[in-house]
Amino acid sequence: MARVLALVPDLLFGSRVQGDLVAAGHDVELIGDEQRLRERLADVAAPGAAVLVVDLTDAGFDGAGIVESLSRGGELRATRTLAFYSHVEPAVRDAAERAGFDVVVPRSRMAREGAQLVARLAAGDSPGPD
Repeated sequence: MARVLALVPDLLFGSRVQGDLVAAGHDVELIGDEQRLRERLADVAAPGAAVLVVDLTDAGFDGAGIVESLSRGGELRATRTLAFYSHVEPAVRDAAERAGFDVVVPRSRMAREGAQLVARLAAGDSPGPD
């Protein structure tokens, strides 16, 4: 299955995401901040982190900005990206799409279909709109 880095500051939901992905056979590492993410991306760049999952629900955390910066710097060249947001924050979804995420879904869809979304991204498929 896929090598996944999950940038999820919310430890409770992050544990749920990690558990669901691990149960589906993915190798998952939870990461809580940008600096650690950059370090891990550099460490795993050769075989690659197949998928980066980013939580956009924390208003104090600019996940879209981080991914946009990483993309511009070429640090995500072999990594597919998946973001989830609160369905009541369409502006966050729009910012994530502008930042270049491969897929942006509501948190509820991530909770229901996270493992399938990651598997499809890792395989090079597009999971479809939210």
